[in-house]
Amino acid sequence: MPRKRAAAASAPGPEPWPRPAKIAFIGSHGIRKTTALLAFAAEVQRAGRSVELGREVVRDNPLGINEGATGEAQLWVLVSQIRQELELARKADVLATDRGVMDNYAYYLRACGGTDEFSVYPLVQRWSRTYDLVVRLLPDVALQADGVRSTNDAFRDEVEAILDRVLPELVPADRLTVIRASEVTSRFDWYAIVKRVATTVGATVTPPDLWR
Repeated sequence: MPRKRAAAASAPGPEPWPRPAKIAFIGSHGIRKTTALLAFAAEVQRAGRSVELGREVVRDNPLGINEGATGEAQLWVLVSQIRQELELARKADVLATDRGVMDNYAYYLRACGGTDEFSVYPLVQRWSRTYDLVVRLLPDVALQADGVRSTNDAFRDEVEAILDRVLPELVPADRLTVIRASEVTSRFDWYAIVKRVATTVGATVTPPDLWR
């Protein structure tokens, strides 16, 4: 009589995190935020954790974008950014977003001529605290046309100057890391960022063999 095979033991899954983490990649346009976001997300998955991506909502803006955007148009972007994050926040261990309320607020202030036309600062300030880590990319690469975003250097510089001013009010130094856009290459150590995000929520990640 043939012997019965013992049932294979199922491999244990990863320990659940204390809570989901959220990281935002921010800065002006054309500075490889999306490239950084995708590279980071791949690293999260290689570390055995789940990740959800929040896309850049401005491309869906029905009210206009780039230099000619109005205060109302940028208000739409701010509200849509928050709505998207609310919808995605608990779908994975990590939510990684292409932009956050901080850089969208900089675009909004520029569109409003430097004034908070709709009094959104308290909301932006409070929502900025919901990010466990903010990665700011600095614009040290040339703008390239993609058929959507502006290639006007002066426009990008204006947004960056506003972000320089408001970011220290919105994000504490221990939750901010700054990377030059030119550093976003295949050699960048994204695992260090993954580990930092995990630490903020009291979790750990174990690097696979390829990191040892």
